[in-house]
Amino acid sequence: MKRILITLAVLMISLPSFGANPDRPPNIILILADDLGIGDVGAFGGRTIKTPHLDRIAADGAVLTNFYASANICSPSRAGILTGRYPIRSGMAWDVVTAEDAHGLPPEEVTIADMLRARGYSTAMVGKWHLGNRLPYWPTRQGFESFYGVPHSNDMPDFALYRDEQKIEQPVDQATLTRRYTQEAVKFIGAHSTRPFFLYLAHTFPHIPLFVSAEFAGKSAAGLYGDAVEEIDWSTGQIVQALQKLGLYDNTLILFTSDNGAWWEGSNGTSRGAKGSTWEAGYRVGLIASLPGRIRSGMTSDVLSANIDLLPTIADLTGSRVSGDPEIDGRSLLPLLTSESAVQSPHDYFYYFNNEELAGIRDSRWKLVTRAYYRGHLGAMDKFDQLPEFSSPYWLLFDLSTDQPEHYSMAREHPDVVRRLAREMARAEKLFRATAVHERQRTYPP
Repeated sequence: MKRILITLAVLMISLPSFGANPDRPPNIILILADDLGIGDVGAFGGRTIKTPHLDRIAADGAVLTNFYASANICSPSRAGILTGRYPIRSGMAWDVVTAEDAHGLPPEEVTIADMLRARGYSTAMVGKWHLGNRLPYWPTRQGFESFYGVPHSNDMPDFALYRDEQKIEQPVDQATLTRRYTQEAVKFIGAHSTRPFFLYLAHTFPHIPLFVSAEFAGKSAAGLYGDAVEEIDWSTGQIVQALQKLGLYDNTLILFTSDNGAWWEGSNGTSRGAKGSTWEAGYRVGLIASLPGRIRSGMTSDVLSANIDLLPTIADLTGSRVSGDPEIDGRSLLPLLTSESAVQSPHDYFYYFNNEELAGIRDSRWKLVTRAYYRGHLGAMDKFDQLPEFSSPYWLLFDLSTDQPEHYSMAREHPDVVRRLAREMARAEKLFRATAVHERQRTYPP
């Protein structure tokens, strides 16, 4: 019912006659890296790995340094990107979707592709899906008119390459994946140059195991990981070049981010931890956004934002106004990206999850951590003795304005902040639990 209501709301907006209309809505290209650290891109301060094409897009547009993934692992984060909702709401918060799993992103969820397809856009998904291996959850059942890619991570069994709903290659020549994804993306752009399109390009790398084409092998000072990142940068340059040749670059919103932080290799900048943790490195991934003439060029902002904001931002930009839905957690970033004056975060708070466990919260300055992994399990800090100075469990409070690496807790010094954030966590947990779809209780079609 929710899908029907939102789709009807979109369809109530009169659709333009596209064709050669110079005032047509902008094209949307969303490029997602897998396990890329924020410190691995020059635009975010990286120096070891060369990313000139991404840096050029950043110079043409905006860099958001406090942009967060909605989860610290792959499948939940991707659900958050495509739905504009914290993954717990769609039942996608409980770990990643494995090759053997029979569940996926529920069909009733409204994705960016659903929304834009209803608006008259052509839609395509290239790359890694990881939101369900069975046909009811396939990209072509979630708003995408075409799919060229793989269903899940390359460290999982039954890894195969598909075109639409047909398996076309197994085993996969992974060394050529980035190059072939790029070719498919460029081909889609060329074939849909006369009407608005949405391209979702989700790279397989730099998730491990790492592969790279012969042209990039041994080129980076950061080893095989760096080679893979530099090939992704090359891929981005090829897409920009295709847009420029067709005269589409100035009317295309390009978004680049990662699904979560770096894991075994890679740089998470000044952030503590890695993928899968409650610490900043699991979540803080950054965003590059370019739309010449609309988004301020050369803008850098540390305003709190997240990947759940992409759907409402795109809705705002294209006139597909679905951001009023009460269960859309994201907020439009268009005012931030286009305003000449300072704009505050659209979020009062951001919530950190470890699977379905609410594990932390932050506002524009402070971050409260209540749970973190220790020796392979999720440790609840409230099991320790209470601090005598104030009535609160042993939770950690970090001032992210001065302590990005989360080295030292200021909970003793600011008990009032601890209590405020703890009250908000309790409120949010009650709300999320009331609206959550618990995937382990859901009956899925075969």
